[in-house]
Amino acid sequence: MSKTTEELYREREKRVLDAIALTKPDRVPVVALFSFFPAKYSNMTVREVMYDPEKQWKAYWRTLTEFEPDMDQNPFALRFIGPLLDTLDFRQLKWPGHGISDNFTYQFVEDEYMMADEYEAFLFDPTDFMIRKYWPRVFGALGGLGKISPPRHIVTYAMGMPFGFAPYNTPEVAASLDALKAAGEKSMEIAKYAASYTAKAKEAGFPMQYGGFTQAPFDTLGDYFRGTKGLMLDMYRRPKLVIRACEKLLPLMIDMAVGASRASGNPRIFIPIHKGLDGFMSMEQFHTFFWPTLRDLFVALINEGIVPCPLWEGNCTSRLPTIGDIPPGRALYGFEATDIFKAKEILGDKVCIKGNVPLSMMATGTPEDVVAYCKKLIDVVGRDGGYIMDAASSLDNAKTENVRAMIDFTKEYGVY
Repeated sequence: MSKTTEELYREREKRVLDAIALTKPDRVPVVALFSFFPAKYSNMTVREVMYDPEKQWKAYWRTLTEFEPDMDQNPFALRFIGPLLDTLDFRQLKWPGHGISDNFTYQFVEDEYMMADEYEAFLFDPTDFMIRKYWPRVFGALGGLGKISPPRHIVTYAMGMPFGFAPYNTPEVAASLDALKAAGEKSMEIAKYAASYTAKAKEAGFPMQYGGFTQAPFDTLGDYFRGTKGLMLDMYRRPKLVIRACEKLLPLMIDMAVGASRASGNPRIFIPIHKGLDGFMSMEQFHTFFWPTLRDLFVALINEGIVPCPLWEGNCTSRLPTIGDIPPGRALYGFEATDIFKAKEILGDKVCIKGNVPLSMMATGTPEDVVAYCKKLIDVVGRDGGYIMDAASSLDNAKTENVRAMIDFTKEYGVY
């Protein structure tokens, strides 16, 4: 007798939760970060799914129901963003039709969006800094916000109010406010599609991998504010300010994750790790600048009943003895290029491990290559539980037959 979709949902959710808790599920769970793979799979361009929510739904729903991973990732928050990017004239990305061709995934544009001499302004009032300095630099449509008065200066009829609102009457500020309203409409459309997709997937028996997103404070400072070059110099030229800025960002990163998890009802929060890797900083710098606030983030989320799900995007093999210093059985670590077999040795009794079928193999190898690698992962890393099968990262350029091989073989061979 076939199982109901409700039974399949509970079974898949339990399978992943058992793995995270370092117990043996019925079999090794298998998930995938499909990214823009569904567009190619459905003969659509990346641009089409970034701008047409119905086409995106069709492509991603087909991929989910035909490949049937244990969990899905809601595509709308990071894929149906073309109209919103247009509305805001966003400058931190290139996307199809805006700097790259229609079939390429978007590319990040790194720069110094916070200057080296602006640390104190950021630390004094980060919200004011973001609205009046940062937003006008990254959103071309919000340049007028740089002309408004600091909100903290407008307190009462005697303190700031008589003249403080005057800039809102200028054409530049009015245009920015109109852009914010339009952006709100685009964001609401994304939210509605995302909520509908999650609900439909649940009805079909598929849980979502994540309920939200946050970042390591150091990565946020480097990725979006100071840029890699700027932050690398800051570690030598103004190390105390870097640490203070990370500490200032920490509660914001916690609040972002907790709010998203509460709103979605999903305890798993995705955390991409960019700059805490072996090739970026020394071990001493990792312990000084990166790990303290990241560990505080992990522990704070765990204390809220949330499962931190960092993806270490690169090689962090030397960090393995350090990053296991969190409450056991409460986090899910995805590894891209780290020695995952060494990770099993060091972290096997501390965190659930996910990954890392190489993207080069998924894109250029054969199904036989994929099966052989997955077998080794299941035999070694999946031994005694605490492992989830996945590729190293997103599957944009993966061959269809290789994606199918990874998922189907794990379901067949990964039974405990």
